[in-house]
Amino acid sequence: MAKFVKKGKGGIPQLNTSSLPDIVFIILMFFMVCTNMRQGEHKVKVTMPQASEIAKLERKDLASYIYIGTPLPQYASQYGTESRIQLNDSFRTIDDIRDFIASERENLSEVDRPLMTVSIKADQDTRMGIITDVKQELRRCSALKIMYGATKGGKVQ
Repeated sequence: MAKFVKKGKGGIPQLNTSSLPDIVFIILMFFMVCTNMRQGEHKVKVTMPQASEIAKLERKDLASYIYIGTPLPQYASQYGTESRIQLNDSFRTIDDIRDFIASERENLSEVDRPLMTVSIKADQDTRMGIITDVKQELRRCSALKIMYGATKGGKVQ
């Protein structure tokens, strides 16, 4: 007659990792599809001024950005060293702001158009005259919701 011998406890079974590469690939594809890459490239140098009170944009998808600053070194030979206005991916003049705001409004749905915010990101060394000209042009095309880009800093006097 045969004797059946019990060999102690078998221990904890090994973790099955055969489906791990599939899971990693699915997560990678999910992030690739859902991530928004930077829409444009900065062609001006913008060092944000400091502010004592700041507020965050509620919805960044409703914001249109106007960058004002000196051109980066690779563009300085072509555009000079004076402050320039960048709308989307190109240098523009004050007269082009009206068309820019109109095209940005058309990209939004009818419900979101009144909520559109224009964010001005100007270099801290930019003269106030060009910023005032931009504000006047925004006023002419009824873009009255304006936000200025700044970094959190100490007390401003």
